[in-house]
Amino acid sequence: MAILEILTYPDVRLRAYAEEINDFSALALQQLIDDLLETMAALPACVGVAAPQTGHALRLLVMDCGNGRKPPAQHHGQLVVINPEILQWSETDIGREGCLSLPDYTGNVLRAQTIRVRFQDRNGVEQTLDLSGFEARVMQHEIDHLDGRLFTDRIVSRKTDLFLRKNRL
Repeated sequence: MAILEILTYPDVRLRAYAEEINDFSALALQQLIDDLLETMAALPACVGVAAPQTGHALRLLVMDCGNGRKPPAQHHGQLVVINPEILQWSETDIGREGCLSLPDYTGNVLRAQTIRVRFQDRNGVEQTLDLSGFEARVMQHEIDHLDGRLFTDRIVSRKTDLFLRKNRL
């Protein structure tokens, strides 16, 4: 396993739409999943990494909201999410987000409070999860990476909703 380099803005690869994964038996896919998990674990307070952030334009992300500074009481633990699709969402709220690919900034982003997401696990088995709160926010943030979006694309105003990070991780 290896800790992967995180691409930072303005790297153009962060803007690419990631490709769907169909071959779950590929050794390279399983190695990439392990590398993404190791990368997430190695970065302080990291709760998610999407494959495109490491230069792999694949619809793959890993997340674990228990890794954060303030883990939520309810979360699903470590997730490997492939080819995700948000099926339903409800209610919205504004919350502060940061990103490994924009390490010097945080911003206020409007996201759904609850979502239902369908995806495949590392073995290609279809899963459906209902997520809420911080865990729903993280999933939406990471799915944005698969679509070539950054959190800065979702802020209302760069003047009032984008902030220089006071202390980097």
